[in-house]
Amino acid sequence: MIGEAPIPFSKLSPSVDPPQFSIVVPAYNEEKRLGSTLQQILDHVHEQRWSTEIVVVDDGSRDNTVELVRRFAADHPEVRLVQNPGNQGKGYAVRNGMLQARGKVLLFTDADLSSPITEAGKLFAALDAGADVAIGSRWLDPSLMFKRQSFTRQVLSRIYHFYLRTLLRFPYRDTQCGFKAFSRRAADMIFPIQRIQRWGFDPELLYLAHHQGLKVAEVPVQWGHDEGSKINPLRDGMRMGIDGLKVRWYAICRKYKFAPSKIDPESERGQNQQQRG
Repeated sequence: MIGEAPIPFSKLSPSVDPPQFSIVVPAYNEEKRLGSTLQQILDHVHEQRWSTEIVVVDDGSRDNTVELVRRFAADHPEVRLVQNPGNQGKGYAVRNGMLQARGKVLLFTDADLSSPITEAGKLFAALDAGADVAIGSRWLDPSLMFKRQSFTRQVLSRIYHFYLRTLLRFPYRDTQCGFKAFSRRAADMIFPIQRIQRWGFDPELLYLAHHQGLKVAEVPVQWGHDEGSKINPLRDGMRMGIDGLKVRWYAICRKYKFAPSKIDPESERGQNQQQRG
């Protein structure tokens, strides 16, 4: 389990068909911008006519975030509130949302929509093309950035990514873009064994996917830096670096309980293509 607060798996009645998509939004003290975010997501999924649930995970907010989500949920049945047992961290919130989500395809996005929700189709297309995990990338096509980070943040970000690629031995160029999509099978393989609770959880997810032989696609997406970002590049950067060491240590100590057998990816993709066809 993760930390001291256990997360129950979502239980869906057999008589209820799961939605095609689950969009998970972790939120901590987000009353100022979450209303706009939810409205943008609702507008887009309605325009696309997607069968979708929007799972907002409150991470112990002290403002009116919970009341705001409840108002949206009262007017929009697609919106669902999940509450953490107090402030646990973004990694915990994402994991909780993913374990509670019921969709066949699961996506998590930051509450500030640094990558617009209109970019979700790119990730879903990568999953349709055979990927198990699709991650938004800011660096594959920098021309898609509509608002860049400060020079200092860019330098620290590049150093951090080089450190992670060396430490965890995976090839991904951008681990921290808060815009990632998972097939149901991939989510069921990754999130139950995730351990990192706070900002450093993204590399852990990619390490677990890579280690289990899942196909990860990096997809260039639009992205803009939000001046309201809650990450302190120095303080939180140090903590994220330590989290990377924890992932390596957990792997060495065999703390990750991988499933002894896996579904053959090619077989599953063939079945999915037949269903879509």
